[in-house]
Amino acid sequence: MSPQFEIQLIAVIVAVACSLPGVFLVLRKMSMMSDSITHTILLGIVLAFFLTHDLSSPLLVLGAALIGLATVWLTETLNRTKLLSEDAAIGIVFPFLFSIAIVLITRYAGSVHLDTDSVLLGELAFAPFDRMVVFGYDIGAKAIYSTLALLLINLVFIITFFKELKVVTFDPMLAAVLGISPSLIHYGLMMLVSMTTVGAFEAVGSVLVVAFMIGPPVTAYLLTDNLKHMLILSGIIGAANGILGFYLAVLFDVSISGSMAVMTGLAFLLVFITAPRRGLVSSLKRRSRQKLDFSKKTLLFHLYNHEGSIEETKEAGVHTLAEHFHWDRAFTDKIIRLLLKEENILLEKEVIKLTEKGRSVSISEYEALFLD
Repeated sequence: MSPQFEIQLIAVIVAVACSLPGVFLVLRKMSMMSDSITHTILLGIVLAFFLTHDLSSPLLVLGAALIGLATVWLTETLNRTKLLSEDAAIGIVFPFLFSIAIVLITRYAGSVHLDTDSVLLGELAFAPFDRMVVFGYDIGAKAIYSTLALLLINLVFIITFFKELKVVTFDPMLAAVLGISPSLIHYGLMMLVSMTTVGAFEAVGSVLVVAFMIGPPVTAYLLTDNLKHMLILSGIIGAANGILGFYLAVLFDVSISGSMAVMTGLAFLLVFITAPRRGLVSSLKRRSRQKLDFSKKTLLFHLYNHEGSIEETKEAGVHTLAEHFHWDRAFTDKIIRLLLKEENILLEKEVIKLTEKGRSVSISEYEALFLD
């Protein structure tokens, strides 16, 4: 395999591995928790290194996972006191644990290749240099197999506990009634997030881990309401971001990890603007339609209430209507044109009158609004 292909393959595996648990973080409104965990688990790596003195020891993953769980526990404990909101609790726990890790590194591990830049930023371009050799045969970059193992663990966990994750995510009370432990599932998910984060650290750094863990899921969230579809879409979007980000980096000769994070943001922005149901354009169109619909109903109610009264000429006059509703003249003319086109009103000597159709619409809307 060529180095370029290995870099893209690692990026795709990491993107899919991160996006799967990221879906549940987004749905549980815990997106910022991923940023907190990706930094605080550095403390777990440092403490485990002090015990093993081996940067390749599997205990580093265990230590990071335990500190990830400690981060979640401390944050939720502070939040449960009702003295701090969740974001404030994260703002206390995250810098506290991360700063301890930085102090320990600078004080006791200054001569060891365990620095904040490599952890935070990462560099995919170096991943192919660390080879996996089995019985004298080079079978590819180590990062391919380590991240693939993470992906398989995430897939097995989500497939095995899909029903439990779904119920706990959308209705924790129902989960408790059904005998499912929300706390157990919650901390299992947080353990998964911690392991995924530390497993992807060396290859891509925490910045790209956060981008892959949150970017593809929120992008998929704008496109579907189906949880299974959201999981699949997140993986596809994450993989596409990884590949396109690589070619963007090659084109401009810039950081590969940075380009992939930028592509993740651009993909979200594109979907945010153009998504059929939740996109900005469709939302603006829907609000505009709702405003017009509400204004038309308001005018029909107004005409119905003043129909046949001595004030009808004044209240329903073409030139006085804007003043009564505090609408600008252009908007008033637009509403009148729409109602004329729909044959709900007609004009008689500059006075707006209801047609039989318009009167029927007014009565039905009135009954729906006040009688139901």
